[in-house]
This record gives sequence, structure tokens and C-alpha cells, in this order.
Amino acid sequence: MSTKVAFDFIETESQYQEFQNCIEALKGQRGAQMPALQEAQRIYGYLPIDILKRLSKELEIPMEELYSTATFYAQFTFVPKGEYTISICMGTACYVKGAGDILDSYSSELKIEPGETTADRKFTLESCRCIGACGLAPVLTVNEEVYGRLSKKKADKVLVTYQKENN
Repeated sequence: MSTKVAFDFIETESQYQEFQNCIEALKGQRGAQMPALQEAQRIYGYLPIDILKRLSKELEIPMEELYSTATFYAQFTFVPKGEYTISICMGTACYVKGAGDILDSYSSELKIEPGETTADRKFTLESCRCIGACGLAPVLTVNEEVYGRLSKKKADKVLVTYQKENN
């Protein structure tokens, strides 16, 4: 159903300079790996391979170590996130009340699978284990906005609202 989309890495001059300042501040420090990855994620929104290569070279950290750390911690991603990150709770209460149907509907409408981003970088679709709002099941979030007590029809209206914002 979905097609994997490869994204070109584009770096602005301000991003380059901010990241270079970060690298310079961390050079020679023990334990620089984690703060460097966190700063890269903050600046770019994800960890582009070009940035990992730069970190490896400039901080003299093997790529294998950087990759191992970045794949261990859930906070890191190698895929750019969309303007809107939609996270659908698949915890027990939400799942029992139809969250799976909502996830399938969003996946079909956006033509992406959970964990993917639309080609225009507007939407990222995720499923999560629990949002912590079981009393509002089923629940989804769009960025920091929480939507609860959803039916498939109500959930579709939420998506349409964000799609209209982009037209």
C-alpha cells in the first residue's frame, strides 16, 4: 500500500553553523556522543546520515558507536518527521474501543504505514503503546493536541481539519 520515500538532506547555513558550534564545544570531551546526538536531533529534527558522518569524523567516534546509541534510544529517528506527527494510542483500552480501525483509516488516507512520513513532509503517522488517557479511549494526538472519545468518523474529521490547513 505505501511506498518508502527517500528524503534529500537539506541543511541551512544557520543549522550548519549551530551544529558546528556544538561540535566545537564537545571536541575532546568524554561522553560527548549522547549530547552530540541530542543536539543533532534538536537542530535537524532527525539524524541524517551526513550529520552522523560529520560527528564521527570531527569527534572521532566510530560510526558503529553512533549508530548503536542512536538505535538503542527511542528518542532518536533517522527519518524526518512531518509538520504534524499523528500518534494513535494502541494501548488496551484504546485498541478495544477501535483504535486499530482509526490507525488503518489514517494509514490508508495518508498512504503511509506507521513510522513513515508523507512525501510532502506534512504528516508522520505513529502508533504508541499508551498515551495515559485511558478514560478518553480511543485517543490520538496531533503534535501536542489530544483528541479523545473518538469514533472512526470523529477521527476522520480530525485528519481532515489538518489536511485543510495545508491547502
